[in-house]
Amino acid sequence: MCGRYMITTNVEAIARLFGVEERPNLAPRYNVAPTQQVPIVRLRRGGAGRELAIVRWGLIPHWAKEARVGHRLINARANGLSTNGSFRESFAKRRCLVVADGFYEWQKRPGGKQPYMVRLRSGEPFGFAGLWSFWRSPEGDSVQSCTIVTTDANDIVAPIHNRMPVILPPECFDVWLGGGKAEALDLLRPYDPDAMEALPVSTRVNNVRNDDPEVIAPPATG
Repeated sequence: MCGRYMITTNVEAIARLFGVEERPNLAPRYNVAPTQQVPIVRLRRGGAGRELAIVRWGLIPHWAKEARVGHRLINARANGLSTNGSFRESFAKRRCLVVADGFYEWQKRPGGKQPYMVRLRSGEPFGFAGLWSFWRSPEGDSVQSCTIVTTDANDIVAPIHNRMPVILPPECFDVWLGGGKAEALDLLRPYDPDAMEALPVSTRVNNVRNDDPEVIAPPATG
């Protein structure tokens, strides 16, 4: 499961990592939530290089009758991409990288849930394995949307939650974006736990209206 994440890295660093030309004005976001507009990286039409696009988080399949279908398709389980009718076509034709530099999971405790921020120890940005889709509403409006692929949790995330988003290292970007289905499926595994850390953060992250650096402050004590 991945229901919230963050993107605070400047656009120049994002462009270098993902090999894109676009330099949109991306303000730091500490509490990205479903249905919001998010940056993704995908192949340009015809496969000539990559582009950065802004799409809605929560995949709306092309056959959906209404946009709210996407509310429950913010994540896609790795083991169902080739068979699940909501994701099968996007997995075959429209893979992407969802730009991020951290994500949140909640650990159940006797006194309530404690949020954790999970990130690379290096603090560098990374790409979630994602899928995107194009949908046209009955009124003729067009919407591009995405979902984040999830897999079993690694040793860092497992004490908090049993699943985690798939994080792809840069050397795997080309295969995920443009390789065959079998090659792409081989990439969908838990990330190296030695390269990650999980830090408890403020419960301010629970409210989607809170989107500032205080969200990742250590939890209050006493």
